[in-house]
Amino acid sequence: MSSKVETSRGRSVNVPPRDPSSVAQDDGRNAPPLLKRIARATFAPVDIAALVFFRIAFGALLTWEVCRYFAYGWIGRQWIEPQFLFKYYGFSWVHPWPGNGMYIHWGVMGVLAVFITAGFLYRFAVPLFFLLFTYSFLLDQALYLNHLYLVCLLAFLLSFMPANRAFSIDAWLWPRIRSQTAPAWTIWMLRLQMGIVYFYGGVAKISPDWLRGEPMRTWMARRTDFPVIGQFFREEWAVYLISYGGLLLDLLIVPFLLWRRTRAAAFIVAILFHVMNARMFQIGIFPWLGIAATAMFFPPDWPRRILHWLGDNKKRKPKKTAPPLPMMPRFSGIALALLALYAAVQLLVPLRHLLYPGRADWTYEGHRFSWRMKLHDRDARAKFYASDVDAWRTWEVKPRDFLRKLQISKMAARPDMILQFAHHLSEKLPRTGPNPLRVQAEVFSSLNGRKSQLLIDPNVNLAAEPRTLAHTPWILPLTEPLPKSRPTRKSKPTPSDTDEASAD
Repeated sequence: MSSKVETSRGRSVNVPPRDPSSVAQDDGRNAPPLLKRIARATFAPVDIAALVFFRIAFGALLTWEVCRYFAYGWIGRQWIEPQFLFKYYGFSWVHPWPGNGMYIHWGVMGVLAVFITAGFLYRFAVPLFFLLFTYSFLLDQALYLNHLYLVCLLAFLLSFMPANRAFSIDAWLWPRIRSQTAPAWTIWMLRLQMGIVYFYGGVAKISPDWLRGEPMRTWMARRTDFPVIGQFFREEWAVYLISYGGLLLDLLIVPFLLWRRTRAAAFIVAILFHVMNARMFQIGIFPWLGIAATAMFFPPDWPRRILHWLGDNKKRKPKKTAPPLPMMPRFSGIALALLALYAAVQLLVPLRHLLYPGRADWTYEGHRFSWRMKLHDRDARAKFYASDVDAWRTWEVKPRDFLRKLQISKMAARPDMILQFAHHLSEKLPRTGPNPLRVQAEVFSSLNGRKSQLLIDPNVNLAAEPRTLAHTPWILPLTEPLPKSRPTRKSKPTPSDTDEASAD
């Protein structure tokens, strides 16, 4: 039976098996022919060069990220100094290390990132880095960023990929693990993950506000100092060009990257898109991580071809060798099921906002983990009132007495975080009798230049409301219309690279 192998040009060719005994027998050998073809394509060997490139890029970027956290003092400000941290649902048991433990934690992550880059103790370094980074990610919901979530997912995927079998210290120390090929699924899972980010980022932009130029109109008005094209950022045609251009890029970039004839042009457009985002929003490593992941859509041997072209080897063509046969793992059926399960989760989770009534950018129900990036400009103010029913006393509680400035700005626009803070106040504030305190909140919020309106019902006792993943009935619907014309104003700039990133 012939097998399909991906060539350097990204095409599949039939290669007859030379020695059937060299192919490990699959437990699912009695599976239907279609499943067998899928399994052979999934585990077909492809050039490992692209996977090695991504390992190096990922490790280098995360090394840089760790250095930034130390250089800008984010570790202490984010996890040591705060009195209260907002928890993800189901992860209230995750707490920061005591003392200087968080500095040690991030120092270890920095060392592991260097190990990943160099391919040293890779099978130990990547899973441990995934666990440590995910632990930091889960510490405070106020620090949620899509690209931090993406780092967790990519580290998880790399934990199962043999990216250390070439151009690594591991391959030098242990020659028996050396290989010039990797299973095709490693490349396709990275493509899938980045493709999901692009696609759902585009789907989220199909919204009334985005199609009317908001919030890009506001953000562009703040960035008229952008090189060359910034002088046009107050023009309506420029606002709609960038708004609709971003939407179309997110929706169409993956098909154009998959088609060989448009792949190079699409990659150049993607680079320009990410570089422009880096200049306008200064969102840390995400643009560069996005470029590295987008490069995975090229044929797997593209790094080897570039090195060959850069070297003095133009006259000497690389040796042509017969491609190796697919090496089917013993439990290929289970492996296929797990890959399908991961893909299904990644495809379905971003759609969960459809289960909730109202707009996700207003209620924030189903907003996180859905690649809804840079979609809104929020302005919110929250006042909290505590009532001691035994003392017949009500007083206003200042959030700044408990939270950092960044936490307050995030919490004020997110009902689930408002609820968490209300529960915290009911537990920490003193009371005179046995009855629990009542906590109410008056929250006014503005979305994309609308007039401010109440976000939640101010009469609800939030301290008595349970925290749940179901719809929250005390969130009030968005009723204010988007203004026909939004006046340009001088307002606070988007966060700089030396500030803690605060954009979803």
